[in-house]
Amino acid sequence: MNSTQQWQNVTWFDVDEHQAGQRIDNFLFSRLKGVPKSRIYRLIREGQVRVNKKRIKAETKLNIGDQIRVAPIRYEQKDETEAPVSNTVAQSLLKRVVYEDEGLLVVNKPSGIAVHGGSGMSYGLIEAMRAATGKKYLELIHRIDRDTSGLVMISKKRSTLKTLQDLLREHKIQKTYAAIVKGQVALDRQLIDAPLHRYELANGERRVRVSSEGKPSQTVWQVVERFKGATLVHASPLSGRTHQIRVHGLSIGHPLVGDDKYGHQTPYVGPTPRRLCLHAMRLEIPGYPTIEAHLPEDMQGLVAQLRAEQNAS
Repeated sequence: MNSTQQWQNVTWFDVDEHQAGQRIDNFLFSRLKGVPKSRIYRLIREGQVRVNKKRIKAETKLNIGDQIRVAPIRYEQKDETEAPVSNTVAQSLLKRVVYEDEGLLVVNKPSGIAVHGGSGMSYGLIEAMRAATGKKYLELIHRIDRDTSGLVMISKKRSTLKTLQDLLREHKIQKTYAAIVKGQVALDRQLIDAPLHRYELANGERRVRVSSEGKPSQTVWQVVERFKGATLVHASPLSGRTHQIRVHGLSIGHPLVGDDKYGHQTPYVGPTPRRLCLHAMRLEIPGYPTIEAHLPEDMQGLVAQLRAEQNAS
């Protein structure tokens, strides 16, 4: 496999709510592909990495809204003929664009694809969209989990990135998710108010738990339909914490169906899910039309099976 050394221009990153608290060195490891860790540490030592225009140390932790500038660096790049994103994947993702204007692109991401490459993934949604559109500047405005399907906002202009991330930080963008959870949720509508603390397992994998040491976190749950052993809910997070809906569901005894990280020990007797039953279904952004993505076929099929079992009992 051939590779060549290329010079990369100044690179900018904006820190969103999912990256807050992460060390700058770990942040850069996952985003500067082909750059040795030793080189990244050298860049930091030499002041070629700046956060909000200031020099930092490798252990500096990031805050939401931070702007990271990385000076031009050499990196290893595979030949274009060996690009990991196939044309089939690229074209299929283009068909999943549900909204586009001069500054914003919203994609209905399928479950199973990460929003960016790393952690064993050669590419993610953002790399695939850059390949599909041929646009050099496309940046994620926010993130959703790999196993979660649904709406992901991507900026086509730096001004749009800043504007929408400011709105996210100010909690002015309302996100609504559809989730299938275990058991019958008793209350038609409720506010789950439980602080969430992020920690790491021994293997470095992220986890979240309810803890008094955590950050304030609130989610509004609205029951849509109850079944024999599960409930379809619409969940609107009022804060943007990692795994928030999943952990809040677990905290009230109703973890998500198909979740292999939180509440998988909780009994469930319904149809076997193919994946985590969580879908980012609606975005309400000031100044934009409401953007929606219908429940994907696999979750629709599960709901239909649950409904049939309910009617048969």
